Amino acid sequence: MNESMNRRSLLRGAFVAAASTALAGPLAFDALGAADAAAKPRLRKAVKFGMIGLKGATIEEKFALIKKIGYEGVEMDSPSGVNPAEAAAAAKKVGIEIHGVVISTHWGTRHSDPDEKVRAKAFDHLIGALKDAKTYGASTVLLVPGVVKNQTDENFDLVWQRSTAAVKKALPTAKELGVKIAIEVVWNNFITSSDMLIKYVDQFNDPAVGAYFDCSNMIKYGEPSATWIRKLGKRMLKFDFKGYNGKTNKWVPIGEGTEDWPEIRKALVEIGYEGWATSEVGGGGEDKLREIAKQMDEVLGLKA
Repeated sequence: MNESMNRRSLLRGAFVAAASTALAGPLAFDALGAADAAAKPRLRKAVKFGMIGLKGATIEEKFALIKKIGYEGVEMDSPSGVNPAEAAAAAKKVGIEIHGVVISTHWGTRHSDPDEKVRAKAFDHLIGALKDAKTYGASTVLLVPGVVKNQTDENFDLVWQRSTAAVKKALPTAKELGVKIAIEVVWNNFITSSDMLIKYVDQFNDPAVGAYFDCSNMIKYGEPSATWIRKLGKRMLKFDFKGYNGKTNKWVPIGEGTEDWPEIRKALVEIGYEGWATSEVGGGGEDKLREIAKQMDEVLGLKA
């Protein structure tokens, strides 16, 4: 009798467990899925246009290649030899998004240059980039505001003053076109901490100006990338990255640097960032771009 009762108890327990699993399974799955999703930012992979090394290819063929690999978007240079209307049409046909424009001349033709004529040319390039972005359907123009060259005619204060004046002058055009000016952090001896970038962006008191954060560049200055992201919060319009080893001070492949990617992903979730994640490395043909895509999936937590 005891053996029979034990067998019935076991069968009854198994039935109850199976029924509970069948009923609660979808709910449990949803809960686990939600928890997993909450731990990962919703990101869209992109590359810089110059990384697409397909010799002799048309713009449409280049866009088709990155689409096939799994990229969703691209950033274009301005000024460049590309016809914006042609590229916009190709992107629409292929089904990728031109999400941003990068000013290609901001190192040599600087808003901080001592020469007023050079500054005027830099301003023309900024306005041109904003107009190109409108044609592309892009939401941002990436701007390096200036470079601290010396302590006499292009020092920190002068770079701040001159570049601030240029951005303020360009703001009405940016707002009219519906394109945001995204200030990038680079090795320009100008903005080297999150507090500096916050102060620079906040002085405009306008949502048309924000930050473009490079997760790899700023490791050099000692402040963790995740700290920058958390402090920038909604000011961070977009981000890009490479691979940088802060111990050896050398560029390395994506994922082999000292960037703390789990913490970066966590910080992105905390500030509610959803959008573009763009790689900025030496590109190549299909094999190289596939390798980069795989590296991006690894660090961004997009790997299935």
